[in-house]
Amino acid sequence: MTSVSTHILDTSAGRPAGGVAVSLEVRAGTAQPWTPHGGSTTDTDGRCRDLPALPADTTHVRLRFDVAPYLAPRARHPAEAQQDAPRTDHGPRDSGAFFPEVAVVFAVTPGEHFHVPLLLNPFGYSVYRGS
Repeated sequence: MTSVSTHILDTSAGRPAGGVAVSLEVRAGTAQPWTPHGGSTTDTDGRCRDLPALPADTTHVRLRFDVAPYLAPRARHPAEAQQDAPRTDHGPRDSGAFFPEVAVVFAVTPGEHFHVPLLLNPFGYSVYRGS
């Protein structure tokens, strides 16, 4: 069985990012279309503990993190006024998040577990294969 897990750490706050919607899509080969396969929301520990196991023919996975609702209240933090970065709240349809979503695509090997953490802050992010 091939499986995926993830968690999000808000590096600007030094704590887990809870309440972020995560969708999981799969495909069997680079020429194949993406197929929705499940989703979850990060818990108070920033973890998605209930993503489904992957179909046997999966070669690639795409995790989509909807970070705009999580980052929106933080984008108007008073500390932002002290930064040199340009403001990102340009209108009512703008959440204020520089990266409103993060999409991570990675290759999988059958029978392995893949843990892919997201390190997030208002103006950047990083991912890696964890354990």
